[in-house]
Amino acid sequence: MSYKRLRRSDPRRQNSRATFIPGNPMKTRNDSLRNVAIIAHVDHGKTTLVDALFRQSGLFRENQEVVERVMDSMDLERERGITIAAKNCSVMHDGVKINIIDTPGHADFGGEVERSLAMADGAILLVDASEGPLPQTRFVLKKALEAGLPIIVVVNKIDRSDARANEVLNEVYDLFIDLDADESQLEFPVLYAIGRQGVAMRELDEQGKDLSPLFQLILKHIPGPAFDPEAPFQMLVCDLGYSDYLGRLAVGKVVNGRVHANESLVRLGEGGEQAPLKVLKLQTYMGPQLVPAETATPGDIVVLAGIEDVKIGDTICTKDAPRALPRITVDEPTVSMRFSINTSPLAGREGKIVQSNKIRERLMKESLKNVAIRVEDSEDRDSFIVKGRGEFQLAILIETMRREGFELTVGRPEVILKIKDGKTMEPIERLFVDCDEAFLGVVTEKLSSRKGKMTNLVNNGRGRVRIEFSVPSRALIGYRDEFLTDTKGTGIMNSYLEGYGEFRGDFPSRFTGSLVADRVGVAVPYALFNLEPRGQLFVSPTEPIYEGLVVGEHNRDNDLDVNACKEKKLTNLRAANKDENVILSPVKPMTLERALHFIKEDEAVEVTPLSIRLRKVVLPAQKRHAMRGEKKKQEMGK
Repeated sequence: MSYKRLRRSDPRRQNSRATFIPGNPMKTRNDSLRNVAIIAHVDHGKTTLVDALFRQSGLFRENQEVVERVMDSMDLERERGITIAAKNCSVMHDGVKINIIDTPGHADFGGEVERSLAMADGAILLVDASEGPLPQTRFVLKKALEAGLPIIVVVNKIDRSDARANEVLNEVYDLFIDLDADESQLEFPVLYAIGRQGVAMRELDEQGKDLSPLFQLILKHIPGPAFDPEAPFQMLVCDLGYSDYLGRLAVGKVVNGRVHANESLVRLGEGGEQAPLKVLKLQTYMGPQLVPAETATPGDIVVLAGIEDVKIGDTICTKDAPRALPRITVDEPTVSMRFSINTSPLAGREGKIVQSNKIRERLMKESLKNVAIRVEDSEDRDSFIVKGRGEFQLAILIETMRREGFELTVGRPEVILKIKDGKTMEPIERLFVDCDEAFLGVVTEKLSSRKGKMTNLVNNGRGRVRIEFSVPSRALIGYRDEFLTDTKGTGIMNSYLEGYGEFRGDFPSRFTGSLVADRVGVAVPYALFNLEPRGQLFVSPTEPIYEGLVVGEHNRDNDLDVNACKEKKLTNLRAANKDENVILSPVKPMTLERALHFIKEDEAVEVTPLSIRLRKVVLPAQKRHAMRGEKKKQEMGK
C-alpha cells in the first residue's frame, strides 16, 4: 500500500515520518514506529526469536555475554521454560523503532495475549515446522484476526529432522480460512526461520544469513500506528507495573496526541469517573530496559509513573478534552478455586504472611495486573473465590505467593457452570492428543469415561496417532498426570476452550481413596512400612503429622484412617532372629500441580514456602464420620 506523503509545512505533520491514510483523511500514520506482537503456541520459539532480534539490531556488543531468553525475567518462567506474562521491548532498524510484545503461548494465559494485542498494529505468527498449528495457535490467531491485525507467518525450526514446512504452511492456510480471515489477511507473507541460529529465509531452499528478511518484512507489511493529528492526548492502559521508587506504573499505547513528563492529566475509569493525576516520570522501551523520555509520539508504547488507583482498560487523557477509549475486553473465566487462611495445626511455622487481610490484598493486587483473574469474597470472611482461565494459571499464582512468604489453603479447582434456557451449561474443550499407537486404547477409554467424545483420528503411519476429542473442562482436572503415566511420558496433550455446552453428567474424578492420619505426631518408619501395602505414601519418616493430613493414596476407592506414628513395641524378650531393617520405597516429592490434580471435593492443599501438604477440609476424624453418616441418611431418604 502506498501513502501520500505529508509536506513538511503541513501542520498535521506531528512526526518527521508520517503519512496520510488513503480514504481516511482524518487519520495519519506514524512511520517512525512499528508495534508488533509475537504470537504462537507454547514452545514454538517466540522468546528465542526475540533474543536473536536483540542481537542483530545492535542492542548488545558482539562480545557481550547475554543470558538466553532475555525476556523471561521471572524465576518461574526460567524454571519452566515458558512465558507467563506478556512483556514489551524495542529494537531499531533502518531508523525505525520496532516495539515488540512477547506474548505467552499457554492457553491459561490468554488474558495476557488479549491485552497485549490492544497495543499492536500487526503480529508475527510463529509455527513449529514439525508440530504445525496447535490449539493455542488457533486461539492467538483468532484474537489477532478479530483485532484486524495484518499477520506475518514464520515457519520456525525448519532444521528439525522431522520438519514438514510445506505441509505446515498448508495447515496454517486452512486455519486462516477456518477462522474466517478476510481476503487481505489471507494474503499473508511467509518466512522460514531457525530462531536459535537467528536466520530467516524467503524460500525454503535459500541459505539464510540473518534476520534481515524479517526486519524488512515488518517495515513493509506492518503499518505504522494510526492516529488523529487533530485529537488531544489519549492513552489506553494495557498493563500495570510497580516500582519501589516511583510507585504504580501504567503501561500503554499512546493512541492520539503527545505526552510530556510532569504534565497534568486525568484518568477515566470504568464508569467514566475522572481522577486528576500528574505524570511524575515518562519512560519508553529501549531493548528490554526502560529509559527516561521527555515526550512520546502517537503510537509509542510508554510507561507513566505517578498514577495511583489505575486499572487495565482505563484511559489517560487531557483535562481539557477527556474522551474515553474502548476498554479492553477478555474472555470470561472458566475455573474457580477457594483460597483460605492456613487452618492446620502447623500454621505459621514456615511462612511469614498468614493473615486473611494480607491474602486478600495480594489477590486484589493480582486482579489489577491480570485482566483474566477475578477475586470475590465468600461467605467465610477468611476465604476468597479466585476465578481464572485454567488450573495452571491459578497454580502459577499460588506458586508465586508461596515464594513471597504466604501460607494458605486452596481447594480443588472447579469449573464455572452457567444456566441457559433452564439448562446447565459447562465449558467444553477441544482436546488434541498425540501419542504412540500402543496407548490409543487406554487414552480413549479414560477420556470416554470422563464424558469425552472422539471427533477425529489421524494415523500418520509412523507409529504415532493424533486424536481429537470434545471433552468437558472438568474432565481434564486431574487427568494430565494420569495421561503422562498411561503414555509413559511420551504423550502430548493440548486443548483450547471451544465454548459452553450442555452438562454431560457426573463421573468419578478419582477412582482411589485417601490414607488419612488419625492423630498428631511424627511419621515413624515402622508405621509407614506397614502402611505401604495399603497404597502409595506421600510422607517420609520424621515429617510432622496431624489429624486429617492425607499421608497417602489408598489402593481402594474409600478413605482409610491410619496411624502413621505407630512405633514398634519393645519387650525385654530377646528374639531368635535380629530385627529386620525397615526399607521404605522412595517418596515422590509432592508438587503443587500434582496436589491440585489429586485432591477430591472434601480435600484441600496446605501451601507454605517450604511444604506442600494434602489434608481434609474437615480435620477431626469423628466429625468427618458424622458428616458421612448424615449424607448417607439424606441419600437413603431420597
